[in-house]
Amino acid sequence: MISTGNDIVSLNAINITRTKQYKFYSKILSDSEKPLYNEFGLAGIPFESFVWLLWSIKESAYKSLQRNDPGLIFTPIKFMVEGLYLPSDFVVPGFGTTKSEGTGFDNQTCIKGVVTFGSNTLYSCSLICHEFIFSVVSHDDSFEKTCWGIKLIDNPDHENQSKEVRLFLIEKLQQLYGANDFNIIKSPHNCPILLKGTEESAIPVSLSHHEQFIAYSFQIEG
Repeated sequence: MISTGNDIVSLNAINITRTKQYKFYSKILSDSEKPLYNEFGLAGIPFESFVWLLWSIKESAYKSLQRNDPGLIFTPIKFMVEGLYLPSDFVVPGFGTTKSEGTGFDNQTCIKGVVTFGSNTLYSCSLICHEFIFSVVSHDDSFEKTCWGIKLIDNPDHENQSKEVRLFLIEKLQQLYGANDFNIIKSPHNCPILLKGTEESAIPVSLSHHEQFIAYSFQIEG
């Protein structure tokens, strides 16, 4: 199954001092990935945001691959970001809304990347705002069949996050497919599984949440 994966990081919740410490970031960044920061520093993106950007890309790749390899263990340093492409006029914006959704990233100012794990190569698109970092990975570098959404919620309690992100995704699926019998369960390995009625849907979905931000991604059928 061609899958998707996404991750969102609330930048208000990170520990900046700890993130900058070698003992911490060396578990995320390899020596070959550190030079990628050169261009990002020139664009005014702080090092701690760069570290969490790579985390979000690697976490997204793990979520995508783990669906077909349930025994996969997430070790960030083993996921290699081999290229990051920053728009020449990039400026870090504010989110400026409570919800953003799209299909593909052609109308977004995003950071594109390539991430590998073993023989697997995936492509990433990431949005950086003052408030968060959001990444999505796909096996297709065009992302034309990848739907995604980000939403700000009032209550960041874990149980509410889980409830809200499922409702957010199901509302989008209902808009696209006109059905009202979607449900989301977890596989034994904690992958979200979309049900239509009592049957597993062919649509692979991915969910994420951090503090007051929730997000989804999925591949359009066909």
